[in-house]
Amino acid sequence: MTVSPPANELDLAGLAGLRCVVTGSTGYLGGRLVPALLAAGATVRCPVRDPLRLRDQPWAGQVEVVRADVTRPETLDGVFEGIDVAYYLVHALGTGGSFERVDARAAEAFGAAAAAAGVRRIVYLGALIPSDVAERDLSPHLRSRAEVGRILRASGVPTAELRAAVVLGSGSASFEMLRYLTERLPVMVTPSWVGTRIQPIAVRDVLRYLAAAALLPPEVNRAFDIGGPEVLTYREMMLRYSAVARLPRRIIVPVPVLTPALSSHWVGLVTPVPSSIARPLVESLRHEVVCAEHDIAVHVPDPAAGLVNFDDAVALALKRIRRAEVETRWSSASLRGAPSDPLPSDPQWSGGSLYQDDRERAVDASPQAVWDVIEGIGGENGWYSFPLAWALRGWLDRLVGGVGLRRGRRDGQRLRVGDALDFWRVEEITTGRLLRLRAEMRLPGLAWLELTVSQNQQGETVYGQRALFHPHGLAGHLYWWSVAPFHSVVFGGMARNITESARHPGEGGKGGGGRRRWRRAAT
Repeated sequence: MTVSPPANELDLAGLAGLRCVVTGSTGYLGGRLVPALLAAGATVRCPVRDPLRLRDQPWAGQVEVVRADVTRPETLDGVFEGIDVAYYLVHALGTGGSFERVDARAAEAFGAAAAAAGVRRIVYLGALIPSDVAERDLSPHLRSRAEVGRILRASGVPTAELRAAVVLGSGSASFEMLRYLTERLPVMVTPSWVGTRIQPIAVRDVLRYLAAAALLPPEVNRAFDIGGPEVLTYREMMLRYSAVARLPRRIIVPVPVLTPALSSHWVGLVTPVPSSIARPLVESLRHEVVCAEHDIAVHVPDPAAGLVNFDDAVALALKRIRRAEVETRWSSASLRGAPSDPLPSDPQWSGGSLYQDDRERAVDASPQAVWDVIEGIGGENGWYSFPLAWALRGWLDRLVGGVGLRRGRRDGQRLRVGDALDFWRVEEITTGRLLRLRAEMRLPGLAWLELTVSQNQQGETVYGQRALFHPHGLAGHLYWWSVAPFHSVVFGGMARNITESARHPGEGGKGGGGRRRWRRAAT
């Protein structure tokens, strides 16, 4: 496999043979940095909580994957052995009010383990910090990012802290906020923070700086502001986005009464980014985040063509989205604290109450036709039954702080282990045979959905569907029995319509009639 190097390529020959640890490799930036380092000749070790999450990455066979969690210091033994450069690309954003403490403890454990192993450099991507705001007045997100930088720089390992504001790239949380707010609201009554000045940066330039920071001189132990060539207000960014996307000009009316808390819920309703993630991002937009220096250019000169400007960054991102070439998304990272319990049918299952809804249908179609529908499920194609019920479940999940149904899918046709799929996560996939999804919506228990293709003794294609729910306490039991009356409509309809779509694959896109008939389920 040939891995393409990052855009705006500079001389990274010094990376050849360098041994790197990349935390956050299942996330948005880490998942893009790894192939960039590999292309430059570095060797890469990826510590992850669940190694299976990297199994289907195109570069998985080129890296060393180890099981570790920066929030659990005891799991870091051996992670940094023989390592030259360690990348810190994780954070606890969206995990609730305790994320500052979680971030600080994780940084302390990471820095201590790297120092003990003799790591030569740490590279950390932080947040652009306004120079004219006292730390106590910063948003919790910016305050935490600054604290993590201080901890890593004090670890005894020379640390390059790269501070960025809004990152523009296909699939980034900041870009998705901007994209959906602008596309879905031709007339916007907006919070006052749309007038805040911001210095966004293209993800291509962020990756360029991250890769090059591994080669900084050993005496460099400091923070660097990194940003694109333009300073814009959020209002200007929305107007410029609409122009690049060829949308009618948007009408934006800022009002002072929309607080960050209120506007984060508004963002959560309009965009795929849940309010738990939107709120710290929105709170950070209260502050002007503009680079106070450009000292990084002393060590990493700007490319001859200059840094990527806003319009080009948006155009590149939209091109990736339209071609379904989005490598990673903000939803690539799993939710910290999400359950990792074994499937109830696994040998290590410890028992307890378990509810199941099993359905099976013979279908007059080839196994491949049925599999095409299964692998294309969710996102634009929806869930093949009772769109209103799925939409309502997504809205309810949003109201209680969950991810809702709008995350969609990274790729419209193919899935891989670890992909977010609306409010599910792909836990296992065996091409042509099995798709197992684990629920990430807010539930009083654990839930899975399995979709299978097989053949019976008569040679008929058989579609199998199994929903499992392991309740937690009385609330879990009450939840199951409250929704059980709807299963015949939702799950029965799902089995019926998936097999019907497999029988008539020409009636609308991948998955047969799914793209036209069930699209409302994903709106």
